[in-house]
Amino acid sequence: MLTIYGSPQSSSGRCFWCLEEIGKEYTAKSIDFRQKEHKSQEFLAINPNGKVPALTDGDFLIWESMAINFYLAEAYKPDLLGNSAQQRGLIHQWSYWALAELQAPIIEIFIQLVFVPEDRRNQATIDKAKGKLPSLLATLDNSLEGQKYILGEEFTLGDLNVSSVVTVCHAVNYDLSEYKNISSWLGLISERPAYLKYQELCS
Repeated sequence: MLTIYGSPQSSSGRCFWCLEEIGKEYTAKSIDFRQKEHKSQEFLAINPNGKVPALTDGDFLIWESMAINFYLAEAYKPDLLGNSAQQRGLIHQWSYWALAELQAPIIEIFIQLVFVPEDRRNQATIDKAKGKLPSLLATLDNSLEGQKYILGEEFTLGDLNVSSVVTVCHAVNYDLSEYKNISSWLGLISERPAYLKYQELCS
């Protein structure tokens, strides 16, 4: 039995979406951070970092959201990983890029706007982070020119992983309208049945 630890509204969300994409039955267990459940010995035995998400599949356990998604795709829906070494390489490339390059400034903005009281926000931090986004988003937008998805005509795990980062822009009111290819790509993704099921979990 697959068990996901975390909430679909958190960084675990991309894993909930991936679980819906693979179409396997799973159990979700929320972790109450206010009650410090993430620091309990029981949970630290699952993820010694004391963070979500984490996933168990029978006796196997794994943490880190991107790693979880690659595991789920390989184990239960390999077509999400493309059909060649080159495609798999590109899916890894874009997934790591989204996590290492794009997510960092978006999360800096998110922390300031969501977790820091208004009178204590650091506008310089917000402005610096926002300043990094245009070139990063342009890189993705340019790569989508003339194609539906990151690798062309077929949705892959690369689209799931990257869009799970890009859509955080909506949460910080960062306007994506000038990036026409990204907007079209997100529109296609938003129509996927698995994505819609994931969104229902977030509501």
